[in-house]
Amino acid sequence: MKINQFPKDIRPYLLPKPTGRMVYRCLRCDEEFDITRLLYTCPKCGSVLLLNNKDKQVIDEAGGEKWRRIFDYRKMLNHKATKGIFRYYEFIAPIIPPDLIIYLGEGHTPLVQANDRLREQVGLDFYFKNDGLNPSASFKDRGMACALSYINYLAKKESLGNILAICASTGDTSASAALYASYMGDFIKSAVLLPQGKVTPQQLSQPLGSGAKVLEMPGVFDDCMKVVESLTENYNVALLNSKNSWRILGQESFSFEIAQDFDYQVGDKAIVVPIGNAGNITAVMSGFLKFYKSGVIEQLPKIVGVQSEHADPVYRYYLEETAEKRNFVPVTVRPSVAQAAMIGNPVSMPRVIELAKEYDRTARERKIFVVQVNEQEIMDSMIVANRNGNIAGTQGGESVAGLKKALGSGFIDSSEVGVLDSTAHILKFSVFQDMYFNNNFGPEFDVTPRSNLINKPVQIHPKGVSPPPSSGEPLSEEEMGRFIRKMTTEIAEILNLEAR
Repeated sequence: MKINQFPKDIRPYLLPKPTGRMVYRCLRCDEEFDITRLLYTCPKCGSVLLLNNKDKQVIDEAGGEKWRRIFDYRKMLNHKATKGIFRYYEFIAPIIPPDLIIYLGEGHTPLVQANDRLREQVGLDFYFKNDGLNPSASFKDRGMACALSYINYLAKKESLGNILAICASTGDTSASAALYASYMGDFIKSAVLLPQGKVTPQQLSQPLGSGAKVLEMPGVFDDCMKVVESLTENYNVALLNSKNSWRILGQESFSFEIAQDFDYQVGDKAIVVPIGNAGNITAVMSGFLKFYKSGVIEQLPKIVGVQSEHADPVYRYYLEETAEKRNFVPVTVRPSVAQAAMIGNPVSMPRVIELAKEYDRTARERKIFVVQVNEQEIMDSMIVANRNGNIAGTQGGESVAGLKKALGSGFIDSSEVGVLDSTAHILKFSVFQDMYFNNNFGPEFDVTPRSNLINKPVQIHPKGVSPPPSSGEPLSEEEMGRFIRKMTTEIAEILNLEAR
């Protein structure tokens, strides 16, 4: 639709304009810092930061009802700045000029309702939010679109060039960072640091294909993160991990989309999110809080974080019921099929602690829960989900297992509706499906495939078919006729087909 086809009272709001005054705020000492440079930790106390809009006049003046109309009308607008996560521009990063927004097709991923059979198996109605349909096939593109749009703005504003963007990754972050950096041209290059042998071949191929400098090192993600933090502290590089607060802002769009997709009625919803570096659950909480405080939604949904028992520091922290007695202790991770969440010392843990308190306090009841699942439950859940028409990777399986655990623990009930974060596409993690079907898991994974879930190709070599067809050597008409008859008969027997 064209602008002049929209209601007159909405037209001034449809095309975003830079507004607001954004600052970094330290979660420990509460100091604020200007955004004219990239900051990842507080210069005074070293704690992590969140970005705050100090001037929300535009948001407050419009009110919740008008914002709902604005977002719904923007949905019909053919304009780059409102096609992706920046449909919610004023709630994300309203200081970035719209013409400097980087858009590669991220955001507005589909909500797919589980079929009747899967809903019955799990015990309640639920949907997958298929973030594996983002450009690099994972949810990381939401945060990267915002972080790189900000870098694009800062580079133009300050005449910066030769920027090196760097990240540590379990695979998805590196793919996303490399993709967005490659789109932006010669003034920015990307380098990614990966734990050697702990990234799937599919994930490794992505940053390589985008032209990033890929560095593999011994250890796990937590070790890579420490090295990247050291590089950030000592050299002029732009960090693209979720320690970068602009990443968190972009990932808040996940919450905004869910609200809009359910016509802003989310009080009966339970959002299930795998926890790795904890940036995603941070963003989900922050996003819903923003919409609630602005009147866009009238109730807050429940949020359930999920961790594998092989990497569960957040779950262990919340095992202690009394908040004053809680003490965060990093864990040594063990191999996990939920590879992207195999993180023992989440960078965003301070953000989680603060926002979870604020979320429950705002809701006036407990709304944040963390559950633990095992590796067997993750793999079985992924296979079962995908046998019912989904495209979930191992983290999507982790979400299904987490939903079951939350239901069994009484954190949610069968009258509520689950919304599961399927963070990445199954094709990124097909190696684990292959390991399941071929029973190739090492003992460290604690996974034993269920025979009824194993699916393998059937090789067909009927007797009397000689020679078989081959490339460049066509069969005679008589030989081909015999081949087709024999193959048809054997396949019909395998499939138990009835003759006409």
